[in-house]
Amino acid sequence: MTQDDNQGAQPPQEPPKRGTMRFQDGSTQARQPSLAEQRARQQALAEQERQEALAAEAARAAEKKSSTKKKILIGTGVTVGLVGLVATFYTVAKPENVTAVCAAKDTEIISDDQNCDERYVTSHGGYHSGGFFFIPIGGGRYDSYRYNYGGTGTIGQRVSGGSYTAPSNANVSTKSGKSVQRGGFGISGKSGGSGKSGGS
Repeated sequence: MTQDDNQGAQPPQEPPKRGTMRFQDGSTQARQPSLAEQRARQQALAEQERQEALAAEAARAAEKKSSTKKKILIGTGVTVGLVGLVATFYTVAKPENVTAVCAAKDTEIISDDQNCDERYVTSHGGYHSGGFFFIPIGGGRYDSYRYNYGGTGTIGQRVSGGSYTAPSNANVSTKSGKSVQRGGFGISGKSGGSGKSGGS
């Protein structure tokens, strides 16, 4: 049985035809847009203008908000700075309380407060000079005393700690309650001659 070779064979396909392109010459006039196209263009232009106006308004609002925020931050900084300055002023201005003891110059043994009292010393033939109190003990000799600020101990004991330089901005008083120096606002206010103590 023979088979037909041409049975079911497809006819050969023709190659696709190439398209053609026409070019307009310089004398060709553009077609006028239709009424619908003109409306669409006008709407697009109006929408573009509206978007630009909204963007400009948003930029102005953002700039105003930024300016207000800067002013608030500056105001807050100034307020915090002033509060810190006032707090520092009160901390510095508030004088501390210091206790002074009268100690012998050479031995640093604590003695009675009266030996560092200018009135008492002068009434007993002594004198006060450069922070020292000199009390005559006979034979032209003197015992000398001075205040120790912040030291501890009792009469007859050697003073422990403290300083012989008067502290600035401090209320200084003896254990018996006598005011030696009154401080405030960073200025030492000294009462009487006894407040001049401090030099060694």
